[in-house]
Amino acid sequence: MCYKALLDTTNEIGSKIYEKYGYNPISSLKSTWASLCEAFLVEAKWFQIGHLPISNEYLENGKVSSGVHVVLVHLFFLLGINGKMGGALQVDDISELISSVAVILRLWDDFGSAKDEQQDGNDGSYIECYMKENPGSTIEIAREHVVDMISSEWKRLNKECFRLNQNSSMSSFIKASLNLARMVPLMYSYDDNQQLPVLEEYVNSSLFHDTFLEHHPILDQE
Repeated sequence: MCYKALLDTTNEIGSKIYEKYGYNPISSLKSTWASLCEAFLVEAKWFQIGHLPISNEYLENGKVSSGVHVVLVHLFFLLGINGKMGGALQVDDISELISSVAVILRLWDDFGSAKDEQQDGNDGSYIECYMKENPGSTIEIAREHVVDMISSEWKRLNKECFRLNQNSSMSSFIKASLNLARMVPLMYSYDDNQQLPVLEEYVNSSLFHDTFLEHHPILDQE
C-alpha cells in the first residue's frame, strides 16, 4: 500500500511536469527514490549486525539517506530547468551541489548525539565513526572536526553555485538549494528541553508580525 501510494504520487508529479514543460522525468524521479531506499537498507543492515562503518563510508551513504537528493532532483524538474535549457543541463550536472547540501545536513544531524535526540544510542553517527577511527580523540575534538568539515563543504557549495549561476535559468534552483542548506542549523538548534527556541521566534514573527515589531522596532523602520 505504501509503495503504491509513493508510485502514484511520483507518477502524478511526472505527469504534471510533462503537461507544463513537455517532458516526463519519471525515470530520474524513480531512481532517486530507489537510491534513498537502498541507503536506508544499508543503514538497517549495519544496525542489525552491529557494524560501525568507517567515517567516509558512513558519510557517502548518509548523504543519500539524508533525502536531500530526492528533494533537489524533484525541484530541478518541477522548476523546468531541463526544459528551459533544452536538455543541455542534466541531473548529473548538479550532483556536486546536491552532494554539498546533503553533507551539510547529514553532519549537522549527527552533530548532536543520539542521546540528545532521545534515541537509543545505537543508530550510529559520523562523530561515533570518527572517534572509533581515531582512538583517544575526545567528543570535543570530533565536534571540532565536524565543524571544519561543514565549513569546507559550504565553500564547495558556494563555488558550485557560482559556477551554475552563469545561466539565469538556474537562479531559482540555486536560491532554493542555498536556502535549504541555510535552514539546516536552524532545524537542529535544540535546547536542553528538545525545543527549537529560535525557530519558535521566527514562526511567531511571521504569524504575529505586529507583536514581533514591538520588540524589534528597528526592523519596522528598515
